[in-house]
Amino acid sequence: MTTTIGDRIRSLREFRDLTQEQLAARAEVSVDTIRKLEQNLRQSARISTLRALARALDVQLERLVGQSTVTQQLRDDGGLIALRDAIQDIGALPGVPAADDLEDPPGEQDWVASVKAATSQYWRGEYSDLSSTLPLLLRDGRAVARETPTERVWQQLALAYQLAACLAAQAGHPDWAYTAVEKQLTAAARASDPLVEGMGVSTLSWVLLRQGRWEQAQDIAVRKAEELEPSFMRGTAAQFAVYGNLLVAAATPAARRDDHERAIELLSGAEAAAVRSGPVRVYGTAFSVVDVRTQKVNIALAGESARPEKALEFAEDVRLEQISRPVHSAAYRVDVAQAQYQTGDSEAALATLLEVEEDQPEWIRLQALASATVREMLEAERRRNTALRSLAARLGVDPAL
Repeated sequence: MTTTIGDRIRSLREFRDLTQEQLAARAEVSVDTIRKLEQNLRQSARISTLRALARALDVQLERLVGQSTVTQQLRDDGGLIALRDAIQDIGALPGVPAADDLEDPPGEQDWVASVKAATSQYWRGEYSDLSSTLPLLLRDGRAVARETPTERVWQQLALAYQLAACLAAQAGHPDWAYTAVEKQLTAAARASDPLVEGMGVSTLSWVLLRQGRWEQAQDIAVRKAEELEPSFMRGTAAQFAVYGNLLVAAATPAARRDDHERAIELLSGAEAAAVRSGPVRVYGTAFSVVDVRTQKVNIALAGESARPEKALEFAEDVRLEQISRPVHSAAYRVDVAQAQYQTGDSEAALATLLEVEEDQPEWIRLQALASATVREMLEAERRRNTALRSLAARLGVDPAL
């Protein structure tokens, strides 16, 4: 039997001993919306409404919408549970005897090359493959750091934990991601590179965003950006890239809090930084003008006062072929699909989502926004749409709705 969003809301509300009216007041949503969801007269709601309900019920959005928290394929040599165990390294805890390493760690050069390869896997959306290799990569990295504790090794270990945080968050495990960021920032401090620390704070801001801690996510990113703001004349491309990434990280939670004016202000600063840096790949990420412009589409859809028409207007300035990371391209197009649907163009929205699924079949199954959009489209369809219902089934959305 399929468990709907309404079933989860009712169960969590009753567990919290709240009436529908009390939940509506806490979430600042209509009691009629809650009633229809719980009675399964509606199968979904706007993503901003679902986020508000999740916060009011004190649960993560992923749990409320039933987001998948597993990778698509099983691997004998690793997986998400192995990743959790590698992040939550028991042997690193004070007072716990560390086990002897069974094998000699790889050489520094080979291990650094493995971090680069893993980063490429992440940005291509190869999450099942990455989840099988990343646990060993982290264990090897800790061993390499013990034997060869150079600043370069600590820098690369910070980037490996950054990958672990991002993969854990994408797979619906933000608490694991938070622990990984702690390890990332510890390694970054040993690297003696303020830009590595800056990327660690940017990652932390994103994890806090996924946890619903919007004010903190914005605050830490802004404060770190102010600390690292480069000289306009003497700043390097890497400095502008990390600074710009922090501004982008701060803009999203600002928009979630309905401060769209501040979000645009932050993205304008990020775009100016991108002009100074030029397209650059650094510290496990990429930064360019087009990367910033895609985020303008995203923030236009955030918060209670979403502006889908404005999102599509911003999208006109984005050249898809210039987006260098496949996963980033997919995320941008899911935003476009949401804007298309909200402006009444369901046919274009479905076409966009099917294109994303074709390009990123594993990644899209982990995206709450994609599933929420499909649920809304199913509920609103006036005639049976086979392609839509097939997509819904593949995303785990009940095709019988």
